[in-house]
Amino acid sequence: MDAIKPVKALDTPSDLEAKGREKVSESLNRLVADAFALYIKTKNFHWHMSGRHFRDYHLLLDEQADQIFATIDPLAERVRKIGCNTIRSVAHIAQLQRVKDNDEDFVSATDMLKELESENKKMAKNMRDAHQIADDAEDVATASLLEVYIDETERRTWFLFETTRDLN
Repeated sequence: MDAIKPVKALDTPSDLEAKGREKVSESLNRLVADAFALYIKTKNFHWHMSGRHFRDYHLLLDEQADQIFATIDPLAERVRKIGCNTIRSVAHIAQLQRVKDNDEDFVSATDMLKELESENKKMAKNMRDAHQIADDAEDVATASLLEVYIDETERRTWFLFETTRDLN
């Protein structure tokens, strides 16, 4: 993964060490890409939901998509606050994302929810990994921001798990 080198005019001053800032920005940019991909995947399933529990699942996924989308700007702005550059295009998102796309014509409601449960679980792990990188760089602001998002991601995972618990 290529590091995004700051342009001198955008080189925001920071008291954090350059090497630590670069590692933090790389981990945050991957999370930004993941959040964009998970947002689209969640909206895709929201739009293509069908079946007996349509309304409940449709509303659940809309709520979760909004929550995911709300993380993108603060994560990207954190990259800028520490003097680095963030992603610039959909192609760059595709290079960095770890969330798997699902372009199937039809996915059952149960499979949608289980797939999102798995992706959110991975997202929480990736956030914890980024938190460790922030800790190592003594970047308490990034660590603090991630703590809130980890909790929200675990909540989404929990809701998706409980929703699919008795479904086959």
